[in-house]
Amino acid sequence: MTRSFDVLVIGGGHAGCEAAAAAARMGARTALVSFDWQMIGAMSCNPAIGGLGKGHLVREVDAFDGILARAADAAAIHYRMLNGSKGAAVQGPRIQADRALFKAAIHDLLAGQDGLEIIEGEAQRLLITDGVVTGLALADGTELSSRAVVLATGTFLNGKMFCGEQLDTGGRVGEAAAISLGQQLRALDLPIGRLKTGTPPRLDGRTINWAALDRQESDGESWTFSDLTPQRAVPQLWCAITRTNTETHAVIRAALDRSPLFSGAIEGQGPRYCPSIEDKIHRFGDRDGHQVFLEPEGLDDPLVYPNGISTSLPADVQLAFLRTMKGLEQVEIAQPGYAVEYDHIDPRALAQSLEIRMLPGVFCAGQINGTTGYEEASAQGLVAGLNAAARALGRAPLQLDRASSYIGVMIDDLVLQGITEPYRMLTARAEYRLRLRADNAATRLTPLAMEMGCVSPARREWFVSRETQRTALREALERKVTGSALADLGLDVREPGQKQSLFSWMRFITLSQVQFAALCPGAALCPKAIIDELAEDARYAPYIARQEAEIREMRANDSISLLEVDFTSISGLSNEMVERLNAARPATLGAAERVRGITPAALAAILVQAKKRAA
Repeated sequence: MTRSFDVLVIGGGHAGCEAAAAAARMGARTALVSFDWQMIGAMSCNPAIGGLGKGHLVREVDAFDGILARAADAAAIHYRMLNGSKGAAVQGPRIQADRALFKAAIHDLLAGQDGLEIIEGEAQRLLITDGVVTGLALADGTELSSRAVVLATGTFLNGKMFCGEQLDTGGRVGEAAAISLGQQLRALDLPIGRLKTGTPPRLDGRTINWAALDRQESDGESWTFSDLTPQRAVPQLWCAITRTNTETHAVIRAALDRSPLFSGAIEGQGPRYCPSIEDKIHRFGDRDGHQVFLEPEGLDDPLVYPNGISTSLPADVQLAFLRTMKGLEQVEIAQPGYAVEYDHIDPRALAQSLEIRMLPGVFCAGQINGTTGYEEASAQGLVAGLNAAARALGRAPLQLDRASSYIGVMIDDLVLQGITEPYRMLTARAEYRLRLRADNAATRLTPLAMEMGCVSPARREWFVSRETQRTALREALERKVTGSALADLGLDVREPGQKQSLFSWMRFITLSQVQFAALCPGAALCPKAIIDELAEDARYAPYIARQEAEIREMRANDSISLLEVDFTSISGLSNEMVERLNAARPATLGAAERVRGITPAALAAILVQAKKRAA
């Protein structure tokens, strides 16, 4: 008997969990299909969430009532604000997690989600009728019908694992690869390539000489990742720092012929921003050392994750080079590092909704789209899950652009530019990053989430209360204050005779809580997070105002449809431009403008054609 759902999600990694939770929050009957329900929510690589650019994605997912930030807080054993000495626009909240607590938190959050069912089994093939997906067949013969499917296959799609000369089939140690589904997707003539990622060896922390190493403590602030987490709940641990050295590099160089990266065994391109240690030594031969962070994997777990030495070298070489580093002279390896090579779909085959254009009803999220990282995966899972549910329920899809969110930046980059290596979010990718800060994600995005109907009553109640406080404080900041009044409070003011709003003054001064309360009595009852957000709004206000014209122009161009335009028929476009435009299939003139290599003259010709089609 065929069971019926609105949305099926294939894969229980970060993308799949977020997609399933999002679809269910929308009211869609949702099933999450995974090889092994016990491995749902497992952290395959780094036991950390967030970072530069990535932390913005986590906060934005949380603004949509996603689960990643809440799970991160439930498991966080180390909090650190990266770039803490710089402006809020480029700061990166990051936590290290207890792996067991994180997975348990994901399980609890999924179990508590109405309308979501977990189904254990192997997704063998998509069921397709007249070019439209209608469900999924499992390896045991079970058939599941649905109106939409989300592919969140991670590194499992035709996955291969490499450790020196050893080659195994699988997407993660001890887990099988998705071979049948991978073969079907290739047979459907989808644009598929190969990518590579890797992980470092796991170390036995009981064999590390911690006393010889520099400590890095969890920061002393009180911030949390999720707006719904009232305070830090898990004991905090410190991590340690060591470095590779010339002896380490010599051991690695002597074994490069045994690395699958250099033997040609691995075809896929690895991530530029997180290369293997052998690739670092080969590419940066002039460096005398590379920093390695030794990160505990849990409160009751002796395993340690050496961040910075991802490798696919043989296990004996891994042990040899590890023991050349300070503090690791007697270290033992609990699990050797390895590389994984897997299939991905060229993301230019996707619409902005993350639906495959040539296979309606199928949405993709995570590493199948050519990205790397938990945060990128979760953000795509959110969008794919919401849009799959929207399709199934007959609602409008979620649309995010480059001026609204880092999620919008990432999706725009993927579907228009494609990838040549695993994509990683960076603050530098966002041209409007002064307005896309991690601290204002809820202000920017939760109203949209509420409109879509994808937030819980608890989130809605929290946000309404917060907005009431924020609006009242913002109005209070319009009170006119003289420079002399500020000087009386000990502030350095250049023009004491000038009188302007306190909000305008905050461009130039930093107020302590006592000073703020003296100038704005209503602030005493306002949460510090709101005060800090408005202070940053004031600091960046003139720069954001200058960008408004650019954003208006971008959105105006994004209203000019190119869906019916045949790029091959436009004279004046080079063959290369036509090839890039046909690969990206930009839906609007604004999207075409963002495709690399498209000149202003070409855009003018495209606009003329678009107007003819619209006439």
